[in-house]
Amino acid sequence: MSRFKKQGSKEVPAISTSSMPDIIFMLLFFFMVTTTMKETTVMVKKTLPSATEVVKLEKKSLVSFIHVGPPMNTKIYGTESRIQLNDRFASLSEIQEFVAKEREARDEYDRKFITTSLKIYYETKMGFVSDIKQELRKAGALKINYSTRKEIARRR
Repeated sequence: MSRFKKQGSKEVPAISTSSMPDIIFMLLFFFMVTTTMKETTVMVKKTLPSATEVVKLEKKSLVSFIHVGPPMNTKIYGTESRIQLNDRFASLSEIQEFVAKEREARDEYDRKFITTSLKIYYETKMGFVSDIKQELRKAGALKINYSTRKEIARRR
């Protein structure tokens, strides 16, 4: 009597996977753009001195870092402050060579904008820091930045 017949159980249509490669490549591209690579492994203690007036560096790609402080592994390297250039410990006499290599690695136009950032452990003796600055001056690296951590101004 009824005009409508019940047609067996209907199957659920398959999910279209044609846009899946687009989504995967979009995610891959996003992570490639937003991820930064670790440049060096710091082998010295990293507690920086604090400062109230802090200015952020504009172009981090034009910054060469020199880490100074007591080594993390005191059993092997002792407790005296050491200089770390890239991934190895160095002496004062190697700073000029380091600056020259950093200049050569940059474009000719960018070489005059290179800044040397000193990341110095807060208990390092100032005489040692002065010796490093003298070597940088001999190498012609006159743009020097001291890395610090920002201190919140206290009310008096």
